[in-house]
Formats: sequence, C-alpha cells, structure tokens
Amino acid sequence: MLFILIATNGAISYLISKNIINPLMTLKKATKKIKQGELDFQIQSNRKDEIGELFSSFEEMRGQLKKSIDLQLKYEENRKLLLSNISHDLKTPITAIKGYVEGIQDGIANTPAKTNQYMSTIYKKANDMDAMIEELFLFSKLDLKRIPFEFVEMNILSYMNECVEDLSFVYKQKGMRIEFFNENEEPIFVYVDREKLMRVFTNIIMNSVKYMNKPDGIVSLSVHERDEWVEVVIADNGPGILKEAIPYVFDQFYRADQSRNSDKGGSGLGLAIAKQIIEEHGGEIWIPEDIKNGAEIHFTLKKVKH
Repeated sequence: MLFILIATNGAISYLISKNIINPLMTLKKATKKIKQGELDFQIQSNRKDEIGELFSSFEEMRGQLKKSIDLQLKYEENRKLLLSNISHDLKTPITAIKGYVEGIQDGIANTPAKTNQYMSTIYKKANDMDAMIEELFLFSKLDLKRIPFEFVEMNILSYMNECVEDLSFVYKQKGMRIEFFNENEEPIFVYVDREKLMRVFTNIIMNSVKYMNKPDGIVSLSVHERDEWVEVVIADNGPGILKEAIPYVFDQFYRADQSRNSDKGGSGLGLAIAKQIIEEHGGEIWIPEDIKNGAEIHFTLKKVKH
C-alpha cells in the first residue's frame, strides 16, 4: 500500500508538473520578456485544452502588442520626418523674406518700381508659406482621422464636368488645357465627399501643371466602369514619372527632383493628401508602370447600386 501510495503520488506530481506547472513557468518567462520590452518571440502549444487556449490567447496578446508598438514607432518616425521636412521647406521662403526686407531697410530698393518688386516677392513668399502650412494642417488631420467626411450620392460624370470647367478657367492662363472625355451615356452614381474629392482632382492636376515641360500642356480626365467600381484616370502629356520613383510618389514630402529646393514650389504633400482622401472613400490610387508618354494617375470609387 505504501509503495502504491508513493507511486501514485509521484505520478500525480509528474503529471501536474508536466501539464500545469511547466506551461505556467513558460508563460511566466514570456511575461518577464514582455515586461523587459522584448516582443520578438513566439509561444506555441499543440494542446487542445484550457492550457492550450491560454497559450493561444497569450500569443495573440503578444502579437497585438508588438503590432501596436511597431505602429507607434512608425508614427513617431513619421512625426520626426514631418517636422524635419516642414522645417526645411519653411526655411527657404523665410530666408527669402528676410533678405528682401533687409534690402528695403538698407535702401537697396531705392526706387518705387524696385520697392514694389520687393514687396510683391515678399507677398508671394508669404502666400507660399500660408499654402504650405494649410496643406500640412490638412495632412495631419487626415493622418489622425480627425477630419469629418460628408458623403453624398452624386453623378460622377456631371461632377467631373463641373470640375473641369472650373479648373480650365484657372489653368487656361498658364497655357494648360483641361479636358474631360466622357464615353458613358448613362449617369454613374457614387457616394463621395464632394469637397474632399475636388481636392483630389486639384492636387493631381496641380502636380501635372507643376512638372509640365511643354507649351501646349494637356491634362485629360476620363471615367471607366469596373464592375462595382468606377475608375477615374487623370493623364497628361508631360515628362512622365520615372519607373523607380513610382513606389514613392504618394509618400509625404516626396518630390521627383529630390532637391527640396526646387523652383517649382509646393509642399510635397499634394499626392499624399490625395491618397489619404481616396482611401477614406474606400478606394485605391496608383500609377501604372507601363505608360510610355506622359503620366497617369488612376483611382477608384465605389459605385452606388440602384
């Protein structure tokens, strides 16, 4: 009886140690690693009982925690990059304004014509700074999802025709022609924020105008139905986009010339803002790689079924 009792006690102790104590010790070690900030590990169990479920829940928690911290680090890196880039971009017009003000104070602008020229330049640089700050403010609010969207149902064909009429009037003085090719006989309805979508068209067309290298620049807009989606294409006859630059075009502060002091101006946020707005609509935006002449930007919007 004593032998049976000892054997039974040993067997029970072994089973408890194997099935309960050892797994708990594994979880304890994993908890200590997480406490120390180490998240690059995995804990797995093939068991189908409560202990196995505990392991699965713990591993899911570790994965979510790692994902959250990685996202936080990415946001922190983006904020640092944002501050660095905007500081650099604001420095250029500020330096120019200071130079022209000093020129007026030192008497370099010694004629009314020259004074007017200096004042006009100061006013232009101040407007550039104002536009840059406004775009930065919009980008930040979109990035933090703190800007409301007011979605309404509308006919995308009529809306785009209105956009082209408005933008054509603006860019006609710059030698640009904005065209809308509509081959659709029936209206196509989408659910969008009219004001935000107008910002997408404006930013993309402004980008085409900024890099246009021809006196007879043309930007053409078209709409194509794709099952449950509407695909909008904005194309131009400019210099196009280098294939190696395509993956970065929608990144914040990306500029094709990479000099960051280009006389073409702009904040470098236009296409990044367009991307955020389209994604808030549930669509996608991209640049095809097989375009031989000019540049094309495509984006999709969800169709409304009637």
